[in-house]
Amino acid sequence: MPPDVAPTSATSGTAAADGLPAPVLDLRLLLPALVAWSVSALTLGLRPLLLVGLAGVSMLVSVSAFVVGPRVPRRSRPGSQHPGVVVALSAGTVALALLATAGHQAVRRAGPLEDLAHRHAAVVVRGVVASDPVVLTQAGRDGVTVRFRMEVHQVTARGATARVSTPVLVVGDERWRSVAWRSGLELHGKLVVAEPGDDVVAVVHPSGSPATTSRPGWVARGAEHLRAGLRSAASPLPADARGLLPALVIGDTSRTPPELTEAMLTTGMTHLAAVSGSNVAIILAFALGGAGLLGVRRRWRPVVAVVVLAGFVVLARPEPSVIRAATMGAIGLIGLSRSRRAAGIPVLSAAVVVLLVVDPWLSRSFGFALSTLATLGLLLFTRSWGEAIGRHLPARIRSWGPAFAIPVAAQAMCAPVVVLLQGSVSVVGVLANLLAAPMVAPATVSGVAAAVVAPVWPGGATALCWVGALPALGIAWVARSCATLPGGTLPWPDGAPGAFLLTGVTVFVIASGRWWVHRVRLRPVASLAACVLIVAAAAPTSSATWPAPGWRFVACDVGQGDGLVLATQPRHAVLVDAGPDPAAINACLRRLHIAVLDSVVLTHLHADHVDGLPGAIAGREVREVLTTPVHEPDYQWEEVQRWAGARGIPVRAVSAGDHLAWTGVTADVWWPQRRISSGSVPNNASVVLAVRSGPVDLLLLGDVEHEAAHAVLLELRRDPAMESEAGRFDVVKVAHHGSGNLDEDLLAEVAAPVAVISVGKDNDYGHPSPKALEVLRRNGYAVFRTDQRGDVAVVSQDQDVGVTWRRR
Repeated sequence: MPPDVAPTSATSGTAAADGLPAPVLDLRLLLPALVAWSVSALTLGLRPLLLVGLAGVSMLVSVSAFVVGPRVPRRSRPGSQHPGVVVALSAGTVALALLATAGHQAVRRAGPLEDLAHRHAAVVVRGVVASDPVVLTQAGRDGVTVRFRMEVHQVTARGATARVSTPVLVVGDERWRSVAWRSGLELHGKLVVAEPGDDVVAVVHPSGSPATTSRPGWVARGAEHLRAGLRSAASPLPADARGLLPALVIGDTSRTPPELTEAMLTTGMTHLAAVSGSNVAIILAFALGGAGLLGVRRRWRPVVAVVVLAGFVVLARPEPSVIRAATMGAIGLIGLSRSRRAAGIPVLSAAVVVLLVVDPWLSRSFGFALSTLATLGLLLFTRSWGEAIGRHLPARIRSWGPAFAIPVAAQAMCAPVVVLLQGSVSVVGVLANLLAAPMVAPATVSGVAAAVVAPVWPGGATALCWVGALPALGIAWVARSCATLPGGTLPWPDGAPGAFLLTGVTVFVIASGRWWVHRVRLRPVASLAACVLIVAAAAPTSSATWPAPGWRFVACDVGQGDGLVLATQPRHAVLVDAGPDPAAINACLRRLHIAVLDSVVLTHLHADHVDGLPGAIAGREVREVLTTPVHEPDYQWEEVQRWAGARGIPVRAVSAGDHLAWTGVTADVWWPQRRISSGSVPNNASVVLAVRSGPVDLLLLGDVEHEAAHAVLLELRRDPAMESEAGRFDVVKVAHHGSGNLDEDLLAEVAAPVAVISVGKDNDYGHPSPKALEVLRRNGYAVFRTDQRGDVAVVSQDQDVGVTWRRR
């Protein structure tokens, strides 16, 4: 190793920037904490008696290892430990976690509620709302679903009443969106058993409206008053800042634009749009710095930190995710402290164990995993990596090294868990977080100050929100810009195999990083050539070969929804449905170089076909929006009108018999002809288009179900003009993402060579159904699915028609 490369590792310190030796990291408690975490996650669904038995075995192993194992020699290196002692600590920690889980399980399962859930009993329950309601709009379904946790204290069923202390999940309609946190409720409903290992014992589907039995306590009311004040003060801000500022401060993402949420997910910035450890660390650092400026003595500053931390937890709601963030933020602050850095990992390890004892269900929480790993990365690598980065920076900003190292360390540690959620690796995540990092602190501090000031001075709170709006808009700009960079995300195997593979790659890169740096210094030209070769081999060729020459139709990979593009003239197209995600349809249209949409046809008004409309019309000329005449659901129709009205785009309805024409493309509307009240009314009101694009004929079936599809078949048989066209189609876009609720006779009548199914990977609906795939196979269709192939394109050259695709 050349003399100018200083050795660094997780267990041996480097020379600190201030001339003091770096403390040796103490890793002795880390392995026991990780083992206890793993065992807790694996055993959550077991019965209390079995958990107690396993705890007894673990305790026996711990005692045996401690008694038999030799002690650590007096002159051993600090932080070292004999394997026998490590086994003893690990087994003892596992026993503690198992006993805690058994205790929680016993308390939760006491009483009749679990047995009633297995019987799907109708019950009356009384209890306290334990979490804020979460409003979900489900693609392809009418209305909204509201979910919240409730701590049940009394259950009545079949004439008997019992006292319990059992958590349940309430799943209701929009009437339940206004229930207040920590308020008392009585509800009538039907019980359903929860999945094994869930953090609730049962699921309640309530009937009727909420009946409040008690108001929230004064602490909860005060917190809600502050939260409402912040939301009100932020109302005049631009949309991105109006949604992001409350998200940074109180974790309220209800007003964050969906496309911004998607962009932050793509760029690995979702931790910013929620109460996270970084937010807590910022607030604590600001409070301690302010205390120092005000002359508060050092010994009293921890008291200030505790008071501020408690106030922040109450403001953001003391739910498990907030408690977790507060704990990790405080530990992260310790890790960045020069005088207490060595205590960071032992404190983190102890905190993991304590949190698992208090709430064992955190062991299966992705949020807990991401917070813990990010904090661990900060403690392990920020100092050594920051100093290594600082040595290559100009002298004036050399101290900025740790600031650049923090997002790199967090991204490296969290990437394997993020793969489980996304199935892709963000290449721009580090860059996005580096660019956003300087703006997080001023936005967070301004938001907290606005929340505190709002009850006594609303005007001042609004002014503070405008101060925080500028950095919030900067964060949003970074997320949106980085999300659209070509090659910003790379496909990666999802699930556990992908996570383990990425973990191995990450460990290899970290372990061999200095060796690679040394080789690059010795042979820079050869290294540059190797990098170019690797990039050329790994980079997807689709950016150069897509869109395919002669493309006529593309089914965009927009997830569980439809986003279909018909080419008209260069840089012009007709869009049939916009999918559920503005970012996804916008990205697909950008890949196809579409600048003008001659028409946008919304076959029906379910979210998986229209929620992406803002992304489709953003930055493009859009000449009209065509819709079904059945404007249900009402709220979705109002959204479409609002989105189109904001851009001055005319909206009109089409129905059976209409003929549509664009440059190079014509379409006959085959449906809807009348309203069908059976089945799903919106689905059966889908616009069905018979399209001719040059030599390619396509039948686009929207989401019609069996009733409407059979009606289309009958019209085919009655109308000679339609019947003559039935056998000419080259491509059928299969209805409703391959649902089994189809009309087999219509598919047999059309019998095109190609079937395209627009469907989301691993969706919850079971699409495409085995029945639909069997019907298509039996009738000779070649099936192309967006969940398997990505964007699917139909191309023509002369009179030949072919199919190609672009993988994600």
